[in-house]
Amino acid sequence: MLTARENAISWDECFMRMAHVISERSKDPSTQVGAVIADIQNVVLGLGYNGFPRGIESDQLPWEREGTFADTKYAYVCHAEENAIYNANQKVHGSKIYCTLFPCNECAKTLIQNGITEVIYENDKYHDVDTFVAARRLLDAAGIKYRQYLSDSSK
Repeated sequence: MLTARENAISWDECFMRMAHVISERSKDPSTQVGAVIADIQNVVLGLGYNGFPRGIESDQLPWEREGTFADTKYAYVCHAEENAIYNANQKVHGSKIYCTLFPCNECAKTLIQNGITEVIYENDKYHDVDTFVAARRLLDAAGIKYRQYLSDSSK
């Protein structure tokens, strides 16, 4: 009698791989971020990547990282976490989100307002930047769990 395969990837590995794949849709020349929302039964509810709002072509607005606010991408880009919620096929209350990059304070507020209960992130390269310090404060105050994902191959 056959037995079940023992080396299947974990749900964490599966959803983080998906987040990386969807991040490849981003037209941002410097940073590609992906996010996947899954419910408690591990059903995907939404996917998102960082980019301009729908209907705005990738060459219509600046991708610069420095300059006045209105001349940088920061004034125009929707983040992956936001887009995953906008693209969700149902309410995301009580679900978890997988992000290739730790969410900023604006995304933390969006996650809180939409009832996300856990954030699983991979990269934390901006840990000490004010917007990410504020994000942790927000998530802590709202009682949202967050943890860094380490791939199965890096354990």
